[in-house]
Amino acid sequence: ATLRWLAREGVSAIMLADASHTGGTVGTNNGASRLSGIAQVPTVHVGQESYGRIARMLDKNVPVTLELNMQNTFYPQNTSSFNLIGDIPGTDPLLKDKVVMIGAHFDSWHSGTGATDNGAGSGVMLEAMRLIKSLGLSPRRTIRIALWTGEEQGLYGSLAYVRQHFAVRDALGFHATVEQQRLAAYFNLDNGSGRIRGIYLQGIEAERSIFEAWMKPFNDMGMRTATISNTGGTDHLAFIAAGLPGFQFIQDPLDYGNVTHHTNQDVYERLQPDDMQFNAAVVASFAWNAAQRDEKLPRPPVPDALGTQRRPVP
Repeated sequence: ATLRWLAREGVSAIMLADASHTGGTVGTNNGASRLSGIAQVPTVHVGQESYGRIARMLDKNVPVTLELNMQNTFYPQNTSSFNLIGDIPGTDPLLKDKVVMIGAHFDSWHSGTGATDNGAGSGVMLEAMRLIKSLGLSPRRTIRIALWTGEEQGLYGSLAYVRQHFAVRDALGFHATVEQQRLAAYFNLDNGSGRIRGIYLQGIEAERSIFEAWMKPFNDMGMRTATISNTGGTDHLAFIAAGLPGFQFIQDPLDYGNVTHHTNQDVYERLQPDDMQFNAAVVASFAWNAAQRDEKLPRPPVPDALGTQRRPVP
């Protein structure tokens, strides 16, 4: 409503300060919008330093002239996008139709090149699969990698996959497929290229002893934490919402939160290759351990039609 009012008043453009960053770092703001709801007033974000200088000049009644060159392309038709899926087939006659999934989103924001968000996570997941393949290992369960599209717009890729293959929740209830019972676990990576230090249990206390045992080979390299806490904002939530065990790893933040996340600094030079190699070994180990277990991992409570949670699925 505000933008439409500004358009009617003849405002040519809106300039906002990126209050979260300094030193020439400029971040993006807001997510996707429908074309029908967009008011024809261009909005730009500028660094705090530039914004502050302009504001001070205006306060002193010094005339300021701005020239904007903005080029955007709108796609009024629905644009298709795709998830990328690959398997290492299982070999156990009783478990090969069961699946362990690892994944990361490969879409990114336009401000940088998407190196830390989330090229790093995608690269680590690909390397984890390569490690397992290169060792000539034959997992009992199928190990599946998924590189998701549309995460930045609202977990579109992972939600579509979960709805197609595992479960749908609507006003009539929670409708699980046969495949829902075949998924052993999903492991996600989406927090830059910092070293993995642990894993979020997403409130499933029964996972603690299992994951602590899996972390032991990495304890002396700094991976020791299994926290009962939840974390959000990325694709494991699509699995949790379907009553499936979905997990996100804990990573060293480095400069992800205050410099690279959704900014023009999200570039290749910000990656930490040594940490990414370590992360690939961790993910490969977790995927392998999950694929070799006799039982599935403990599950979160099953959501009902209204999104509340009921008893866990054994």
